[in-house]
Amino acid sequence: MTRGDGARWYAVHTRPHAEMKAARHLERQGFATYLPRYLKRRRHARKIDVAAAPLFPRYLFVAVDMATQRWRAISSTVGVVRLVCNGDVPAPVPEGVIEQLRAHQDERGFVRLAAGARLRPGERVRVLDGAFCDCLGLFEGVTDGERVAILLELLGRKVRVVLDASLLAAA
Repeated sequence: MTRGDGARWYAVHTRPHAEMKAARHLERQGFATYLPRYLKRRRHARKIDVAAAPLFPRYLFVAVDMATQRWRAISSTVGVVRLVCNGDVPAPVPEGVIEQLRAHQDERGFVRLAAGARLRPGERVRVLDGAFCDCLGLFEGVTDGERVAILLELLGRKVRVVLDASLLAAA
């Protein structure tokens, strides 16, 4: 759906794991929606897989023209808990937020997250899996999109090791 000229973006609180269902039902009613998603790495049984996941679990965005659209119908839509409001008035998303999110999307529509952005150089990290499992080290920096460099204390000296970002956790 396309956003109308007088429309502004608003946040919609959804039921657990119902973001896609709520978006479909809102679009059937004529509302434009935006559900930012990213590729989430999951570990299970020593395997790592990638699955699409909402960037903001239990939330999506809807464009509403308050002058022409019946916004109160949003809260009774399948999958929706409520429209996020300030008191009784819907709270608009600040200008530029949706555009910024869309600017960080890849060609498939997934928001790209900076690997290692949650860690600062010098912070202690623990390796979660692989040959260095349970080793403690110091975060050094991001090498490319998915890999990070850490310093491990091995055989009495610091050794630089490059690992997949999903294999690290803050210690």
